Amino acid sequence: MSRLVVVSNRIAVPDGSKASAGGLAVGILDALKTTGGLWFGWNGDISAIGEEDNEEIDIVKQEGITYASFPLNQNDYDLYYCQFSNTVIWPAFHYRLDLVQFQREAWDGYCHVNELLAERLLPLIEPDDILWIHDYHLLPFAAALRKRGVNNRIGFFLHIPFPTPEIFNALPPHKELLEMLCDYDLLGFQTENDRQAFLECMALLTQVQNKGPKLHRAFGNTFATEVYPIGIEPDSIKEMAEGPLPPKMAAMKRELGDAKNIIACERLDYSKGLPERFLAYEALLENYPQHRGKIRYSQIAPTSRGDVQAYQDIRHQLETEAGRINGKYGTLGWTPLYYLNQHFDRRLLMKIFRLTDVALITPLRDGMNLVAKEYVAAQNPEDPGVLVLSRFAGAANELTSALIVNPYDRDEVAAALDKALTMSLAERISRYNDMMEILRKNDISHWRESFLQDLRAITPRTEDKNTENKVATFQRLA
Repeated sequence: MSRLVVVSNRIAVPDGSKASAGGLAVGILDALKTTGGLWFGWNGDISAIGEEDNEEIDIVKQEGITYASFPLNQNDYDLYYCQFSNTVIWPAFHYRLDLVQFQREAWDGYCHVNELLAERLLPLIEPDDILWIHDYHLLPFAAALRKRGVNNRIGFFLHIPFPTPEIFNALPPHKELLEMLCDYDLLGFQTENDRQAFLECMALLTQVQNKGPKLHRAFGNTFATEVYPIGIEPDSIKEMAEGPLPPKMAAMKRELGDAKNIIACERLDYSKGLPERFLAYEALLENYPQHRGKIRYSQIAPTSRGDVQAYQDIRHQLETEAGRINGKYGTLGWTPLYYLNQHFDRRLLMKIFRLTDVALITPLRDGMNLVAKEYVAAQNPEDPGVLVLSRFAGAANELTSALIVNPYDRDEVAAALDKALTMSLAERISRYNDMMEILRKNDISHWRESFLQDLRAITPRTEDKNTENKVATFQRLA
């Protein structure tokens, strides 16, 4: 079987000393272990960033996997990562054009780093490797490889939403980005809405020949598009959630007594709808006063991208709102809202999920949101909690038995919270079972195997970009 080469912005090194890319690390390690392979990317070590270029690649081999990582210099880190990736693509793809800060220098830096990565990966690629590229940092990566004569199968998976033409086409380099994406053989999206948005953007710029529902030709290239909703490992989550509680958590449970706990957990980001969520919780306290003194809302939101101004602003906003709500509704014996700007160990977090009665997950826009899936998987099947979920999270397409809400409607979210807090055990169990059936069917292994099966079915490119020999290999997708 062909060797798998995975490329992502950051990589998870074997000793776990670097932060992994969330669900990405879980999703691809098993695939790499099965076939043997290479994981290539930035080492993510901010402390190692210097002013000078460092072309040294650090190679670590373990359990049949080769980990190849490298540092970035300060200029590349600033332009590629901080500026274009996180102040242009991230806000635009999450429908926040008001936060986009486009600079031509940052666009050039973004393309330069993708070219640099392609140059460094080139000596490590073998002729029959298949390449799986991940996420928005690497949109131009296939184009950079093709320029260097790489004809291997190259697939791309976008972990975040893809915006509609009204948003995407506002980006000055939108045409260049779309043309670069056509150099991939297979483009994977979280939802059908994301896939359709991409095709609509394409159709406004160039003629797109459809060889079938999922097979297309544009800018001289033939490529496939498909939907692969990323999943979790339900049994692993269940195992982490079960078992005895650490002493501090056991004390917390005793302290809560009969009070019901609402939990929310995500990194501090404006796409997560945290200010809107605080206001919805305030509406719950205002519209349903019977819950006062009997509930507690715990918001876990560790800082991310603290050097970006928009993230500094939202942290200040949340601290202000939390203080205002507690000051308005709290009593000497009751604090209604706990805002924790800190990181929790993953295993501990799953136990916290299992103890809570309601999960409030209401992003304004999210590619998938694995926390919603993890919360469900962590529940006690005999006494499960209730998931309140934004309709704008990709997970809402699968977890239809959650209480689906519009995060911009604080009164609707408040009503859903009231329903969740008063829901009967029979209804909670029924909704839980419906969602668990979906989570087991569309788990992380299914996501990974579906994508790689489709990618392996593709005939590698030849020097003749106009060849139609590839078409037959896409018939399963078409």
